[in-house]
Amino acid sequence: MGSAFKRFCMQFCCCCCAEDEDNDEEKQPLVPPDPLDYFTREVQKRRDEETNLWSEPGDPSHSERDDDRTLYTLLQARNKTRIGSTGYRRLSVDIEAMRDTRREVRDKWKTILENLGFMAEADSLLTVSAGASADRMRNAPAARAMLHTLHTETSIFNTNEPPPERYLFILDRLLYLDIGEDFLAKAKRFYPPNDDSDEEMPGLAINLPLLLARVEAMNGRANDDDEEEDDSEKDD
Repeated sequence: MGSAFKRFCMQFCCCCCAEDEDNDEEKQPLVPPDPLDYFTREVQKRRDEETNLWSEPGDPSHSERDDDRTLYTLLQARNKTRIGSTGYRRLSVDIEAMRDTRREVRDKWKTILENLGFMAEADSLLTVSAGASADRMRNAPAARAMLHTLHTETSIFNTNEPPPERYLFILDRLLYLDIGEDFLAKAKRFYPPNDDSDEEMPGLAINLPLLLARVEAMNGRANDDDEEEDDSEKDD
């Protein structure tokens, strides 16, 4: 009864009778020091995930895939660039180009899902959080085989680069709902493979090395500009 009374005091009053220096567990806060800040960061994290549509959602470093690493590098470089500058605008154009490419792919998937009758559920089915884990997948081998088929026998990705892993988790959901084969059939119908293999393909075929080289060059120029500004201030 004494322990229960102390817990009651700790939750509903501030009296010193509830203090117990030997019981560290009861002193652990039930919520973070600033709940509002915590939830704000979580909301921003989810918003960033949906905005960037990471190819490897389970990779917090965004370094395992070239396209994720390039986008992350562009974002980091823009954060260090003065807002409104020429470099900032150029980086924003490159970032939006990569995001548009990813949204284009996502929109194709959404079109098929809506055609299958999942108008209300399409967005939820296409949402993949950073906590996605292959260990939790129910039909991983079948999902990977279907992803390969979509990549090679349709133009839903429209690129020769490996398909984003995020769609592996989505296919696992569709297989669990027993609509995987229906989705594949619709994809083949709506987005048949390109006839001309030499045709330049947009999307994930963005020249990633060129983008990275451009970022490095811009960072170098930014450093030079900062040094020039410092020198001019000294001369004044």
